[in-house]
Amino acid sequence: MRVLVAGASGALGVPLTRLLLARGHSVVGLIRNPAGADVVRALGAEPIVADALDRDDLLRAVNGLTADAVIHELTSLRKPPLRANGMAVTNRLRTEGTANLLDVADRLGASIILGYGFRDHGDRILTERDTFGIPVGDPTDDTVAALASAETQTFKAPEGIALRYGLLYGGDGAQMRTMLQKRGVPVSVGGLLGWAHHLDAAAATVSALEVGRAGQAYNVVDDQPASWQELFTAMAADVGAEPPRRLPRWLLRLVAPYAARVAVDTSMRVSNAKAKKELGWQPRFTTYREGIAAMVSDLCLEDPNLTRLPADRRQAGM
Repeated sequence: MRVLVAGASGALGVPLTRLLLARGHSVVGLIRNPAGADVVRALGAEPIVADALDRDDLLRAVNGLTADAVIHELTSLRKPPLRANGMAVTNRLRTEGTANLLDVADRLGASIILGYGFRDHGDRILTERDTFGIPVGDPTDDTVAALASAETQTFKAPEGIALRYGLLYGGDGAQMRTMLQKRGVPVSVGGLLGWAHHLDAAAATVSALEVGRAGQAYNVVDDQPASWQELFTAMAADVGAEPPRRLPRWLLRLVAPYAARVAVDTSMRVSNAKAKKELGWQPRFTTYREGIAAMVSDLCLEDPNLTRLPADRRQAGM
């Protein structure tokens, strides 16, 4: 297939493009920043530079282009957002950007499991049959509405499929290492969340493209939910950084209200059974521990001096 990947130079777009090419597909990479064109070319794909939020610009850029599918992986996130306004552009990409991409071709839409709601879901296992995109009357409503809008528009396409990714990690190791070394990712006691390594998310996306059923949504998470504190404490230790700053819940809500809604107030156990059964997909990294180990191995190839903190220092607080 000839596939247009919107966001091909991003943390998920890069491994996705590599995997599509390895599977024999041809790829056109849609990017907004011209600087990303070299990245896309180096992968072996054809770059197209356009702003997905500018419909006329997008349609001009793809004029004459043919593609069998469009995969929407666009976000504006460069780091975990601390406040709700940090999601504003990404929310527009999920609403306006999705509408514009629908004018290009049939598509797979990228969503996230937070669309089930930023709240404590208890011990119940969430499946694709659970209600998605219900507002609760707080600042997260814009994000939930944008996720629901992206899926609704996706299902209007003749072959539309929605992927509900867990919180993604692993493909942005160098960036996260820098943030963790600066202790720029605060943690606090919170609930369980679903996670997915970027490579596993890319593999699930290719499987959905090849064998997914039109009009369906698929949860893409690993086999073991974990708290925000557990994952980033382990990641900091493995990249040789001091443990993240541990903030009381009230303080995290004050300084980083959006992050607190995810890290503190949200708890969800999400099933990946449907993706395993219908897509034939299995997460390569079944837990965050395996995924972080792979991320650090990649970093060590770039920096042989990377060392882990001694075990007695990994659980230290502020």
